[in-house]
Amino acid sequence: MKKLLITGFEPFGGEEINPSWEAVSLLPDRIGSCELTKLRIPVVFGETAETVIQKAEELQPDIILCIGQAGGREGITPELVGINLRYAKIPDNKGNQPKDEPIIPKGKTAYFSTLPVRNIAEEIQKSGVNAQVSYSAGVYVCNDLLYTLLARFENSPVRVGFIHVPYCETQNKQPSLPLSDIVKGLTVAIKTL
Repeated sequence: MKKLLITGFEPFGGEEINPSWEAVSLLPDRIGSCELTKLRIPVVFGETAETVIQKAEELQPDIILCIGQAGGREGITPELVGINLRYAKIPDNKGNQPKDEPIIPKGKTAYFSTLPVRNIAEEIQKSGVNAQVSYSAGVYVCNDLLYTLLARFENSPVRVGFIHVPYCETQNKQPSLPLSDIVKGLTVAIKTL
């Protein structure tokens, strides 16, 4: 069995739920050859990545897969790249609002996901759930987390990736997906690992 650390975020930006955590919390403890450890994480620049790294040091996972909400997207979008930039249109959950700051001063410009992003998107699409590869994880806390983890686990056997999910129907925003479709898509993604 592979050890998979999978994370989802707490609500932010005035929302009552975050579909990333809602979906992760509904996943079974085993999918395919992966044993899942689920972790709910804060929406706070820097602190989020520290939380995941601490858990990873304890768990020693083979794979870290982080899930986040991208309102406005129509489908599930595995992220290909994390960039060394922080910019917040809205404050994070501790009031931080960086403007064009590097995540790691003098760090690499970008890192590519070490998961099979295209294959994941194709398999989710084949399952009947809308999905496509994304080339930007944005510059908010999701990208902050992805970039920091890719930097931390560069040249290690730990594989790292990030998947954005749209709003779920109960948030009454469009576009959205039923939570059951988000869970289905994430299940297919994990089987693809």
